[in-house]
Amino acid sequence: MTRTALIVGAGIGGLSAALALRRAGWNIRVFERASSPRELGFGVGLAPNAIRALAALGVADSVLAGAYAPLHVLGELRRMDGTVIKRVDLPVAAALGGRMAIALRPALHGALLAAVGTDAIAADHEAERFAQSGERVTLRFRNGELADGDLLVGADGIGSVIRRQLHPREPPPRSSGIVAVRGAVHDVIHHLGPLGAIYYLGLGVESVIARASDTGIYWFLSLARELVPSGMTDPPALLAHMSSQFDATFRAVTSATDDLRFDELFDRDPIAVWSQGAVTLLGDAAHPLLPHTGQGAAQAIVDGVTLGRLLAGNADVPSALRAYEAERRPHTTTLLGQGRRTARVMRMTNPIGCAIRETVVRAIPADAIARLVVKINRRAGTDVRVDSAEIGN
Repeated sequence: MTRTALIVGAGIGGLSAALALRRAGWNIRVFERASSPRELGFGVGLAPNAIRALAALGVADSVLAGAYAPLHVLGELRRMDGTVIKRVDLPVAAALGGRMAIALRPALHGALLAAVGTDAIAADHEAERFAQSGERVTLRFRNGELADGDLLVGADGIGSVIRRQLHPREPPPRSSGIVAVRGAVHDVIHHLGPLGAIYYLGLGVESVIARASDTGIYWFLSLARELVPSGMTDPPALLAHMSSQFDATFRAVTSATDDLRFDELFDRDPIAVWSQGAVTLLGDAAHPLLPHTGQGAAQAIVDGVTLGRLLAGNADVPSALRAYEAERRPHTTTLLGQGRRTARVMRMTNPIGCAIRETVVRAIPADAIARLVVKINRRAGTDVRVDSAEIGN
């Protein structure tokens, strides 16, 4: 008899898990609290581990068709006024041992959504709590409805309702001290010239402008919280407050953008246990990573693929979930710490510290930076232990 998986959250991680579990022989039901399971048009980095995981799900070609995945990326590190600190040509595909891409989220989310199918997704269903009885789990929603299954996956983000019930004494997410404005825009790629990306650094300021498709650009502006006027959360207002400090390229790209979002970046400590019985966590619900790792979406996708592999066939659910934790938790915990350390360096507001940071960057040869990027991404790539045949075809 086909077993049923209940998945809370129709984001990238939840849909990856749904697709992997279906390919592993499970019936899937995905529940999304929003009225429509869509992603806003912001960007996501897809390192080789993410591409391999998407290939295991059968959607890599579809995602890459709408992404920016060059063989080489020419990028510049600049001061906010446009002064070039470093120019680097990264031999992406050859050096990393696999393709790497930048995509707008709708390209990734849309490919996963098309593969899963909207008939498997119930919108306007906000999870409230769950209960376990024997080998079964029941999920209750705020609208009073119930759903029963053999597995419950909490893919409901950093403020996860499922995580809160599994760990009722855990403190809520805390501020990282960083806020961000993100945007996506089309038809202004000419402002980048031959560059694939521009990385700006200033006192408490970090910004990236990157190609994300044939016509699209993704950009973000990240600020130390103390640089933001009290109460300012309106994205256009915050952008206007900072733009005069940037060069003409930044102003040209961001001023053409009308798809903006303000975020305060939150952080949580690692937890020792992700699962209980037939209930587990995935993606940001299990290991919310700061964007400085470049691995948030990738790790959620790999989580989903790993669940599918370990729960294939007649696998015992609690045993498989323990194996899933043992495989995924150490690596994601390491990445969480890495993201925190990088964020601390990048949000510095001390002029002396920032000057030292720039001096160090200037002194590092371009080929050494390329080797470092290769090393980081190859290390990240080792977390994909999956053959597409293992989760079905």
